[in-house]
Amino acid sequence: MRAPAHALPRPESFTSRLRGPEVTARVGLWLGICFLIAFVTGLYSHFQQDMPGWLTLPRRPVSLYRVSQGLHVISGTAAVPLLLVKLWSVFPKLFERVDLGNARRLGLQLAERGSIALLISSAIFQLSIGLANTTHWYPWSFSFRSTHYAVAWVVIGSLLVHIAVKLPIIRSAITGPVDPRPSPEPAEPEYADEYAAVPMPSETAPPAGPPTAGLSRRGLLRATWLATGVVVLSTAGATVPLLRKVSVFGVRSGDGPQGVPINKSALAARVTELARDPNYRLELKNGDRTMKLSLDDLTQLPQNTATLPIACVEGWSASGEWRGVRMRDVLSLVDAPDDVDLIATSLQKSGAFRVTRLPSQFVNDPLTLLALELNGEPLSIDHGFPCRLIAPNRPGVLQTKWLAKLEVQA
Repeated sequence: MRAPAHALPRPESFTSRLRGPEVTARVGLWLGICFLIAFVTGLYSHFQQDMPGWLTLPRRPVSLYRVSQGLHVISGTAAVPLLLVKLWSVFPKLFERVDLGNARRLGLQLAERGSIALLISSAIFQLSIGLANTTHWYPWSFSFRSTHYAVAWVVIGSLLVHIAVKLPIIRSAITGPVDPRPSPEPAEPEYADEYAAVPMPSETAPPAGPPTAGLSRRGLLRATWLATGVVVLSTAGATVPLLRKVSVFGVRSGDGPQGVPINKSALAARVTELARDPNYRLELKNGDRTMKLSLDDLTQLPQNTATLPIACVEGWSASGEWRGVRMRDVLSLVDAPDDVDLIATSLQKSGAFRVTRLPSQFVNDPLTLLALELNGEPLSIDHGFPCRLIAPNRPGVLQTKWLAKLEVQA
């Protein structure tokens, strides 16, 4: 049976005075800022992991990636309550009727709604898989990293289109009062003009009326900022150590072997037996020249110390005091020149980052170590025993553990 025409509500059916462009524009402004921060920091993380040959990323400050990825996750988390409030504020717009009698207007309406649908769906998808990634929960079969990167461009592109279309409304709503006072009723003239124009209700604001008791629009905005702040505080401790006691939803508390958390254990990587093998040797290769070094050989080389963070794409980070051999000193054993990249291979038999590339600027950095110790103790098996790579301002997934081979790439 066909539903009656009045089965669906109309925008005027929603009478809450908390809704309106004044609320939508202010929440949308901060939501846009969060999306922009997440997009820029996400690009930086992507290029860190897939650095094109023409790009040279900085090595200082050593905590740049730690701060960048922390901002990425914090801004993405903050966007969740902001997006929910914004969607609630514009929900009545979903029931606006299209103008079937005007082809040009119909086309514009459909194009606008299509772009908004794309923005909303891509934003919800992006935030959902991003939050799932921070907890290492992957209930899908596609590649998170490539998909997250591709959808980020869809989100930011559709956001820019949306802003361009709505800019006049946004400007007017933000510069005006949050709780506009109702216009006073005009006095009825003694002689009414029968040709006077009949005032029409605004397309962008609910009908004016007297203030009512209860939550105001300004109160709603304050509650939104408060909720966003609580969400940030409950998760930011993964990046900011001072907040770890209040960050109940932080994905890493700072605990872990030798005071530094881990993502993948030796058991999960299936390297325990190989790493503890007394016959372990690290292979160095430069063209035709090769050398194999035991753990004892490595400990006999000059040792250096560097305080560097481990910063992961999930947003958590922790600093540690690493001790080992400078990478430059290790490669000098096979006469490697200065302007070469390095290919590091792990004992792992599989994994997306089993083999990583270390660009020459990091190879020659005095803080880049072939680490043998962490916080005054030999590396634990889960932190990469017998030796691992540690370099300044690099994602944790590129700080290769359980090194098996270092090969010079001209």
